[in-house]
Amino acid sequence: MSEFDPHTHSIASGHATSCTITDMAKKAVSLGLKMIGITDHGPATPYSCLPSYFRNLSFSPRERFGIEIMIGAELNILDNGGSVDLEHDILKHLDYAIVSMHPQTFKPGTAADNTAAYIRSMKHPSVKILGHCDDSRFPVDYDALVKAAKEHRVLLEINNSSLRPDGYRGNARPNILSILECCARYSHPVVLSSDSHGTEHIGDFCLAASLIEETAFPESLVLNNSLEAFKSFLNEPYKGGYDHADD
Repeated sequence: MSEFDPHTHSIASGHATSCTITDMAKKAVSLGLKMIGITDHGPATPYSCLPSYFRNLSFSPRERFGIEIMIGAELNILDNGGSVDLEHDILKHLDYAIVSMHPQTFKPGTAADNTAAYIRSMKHPSVKILGHCDDSRFPVDYDALVKAAKEHRVLLEINNSSLRPDGYRGNARPNILSILECCARYSHPVVLSSDSHGTEHIGDFCLAASLIEETAFPESLVLNNSLEAFKSFLNEPYKGGYDHADD
């Protein structure tokens, strides 16, 4: 049974449903989860929250109704250099950051361009998860991406939302199969996420879990099975060369 959902959005993300963090926590408790990650969109996303939201959010309670709340952000990659839309002095007070490509904030390039941008974004010490890098609008070299993720200690998520019939990221299935194949080859773990915008899909990994089973992907490499293992991964010492003075 999955113990946590690391990628969800509250009303602060602007385009999510009108659910507060309290609403999200109550729903997660009802599902028996041990932890929920609140990862609202960075400020470059239209109608999302300002940097001050994330600065203040770092002081919010980390437990509600008996469930642990981890506070993060879903950052936007802004350019081929891997720049993101929150500064290091804010990010260092969050539990982790997801980094993603969205067409509103990043113009899709070639597979080589997109892969390089993802890899450069991994140099930010707070970035621990690559968000929905299954998006067919942003082709990437998955072998190179997973090798770099292993080197920089960054997880690739298996995003359940990308697999839904009403999804808007194109046919994500073959891309996710490639991610799983590469992660199995390099013995690099993954994390399942709902990417729930509001409470409706919290903890829903059914489509992602089906692919895990279909491909016989090693259960030992699925971190949702152990919140302790996920936290241990997050706490691994950063070994990158990022100079936050330039942020």
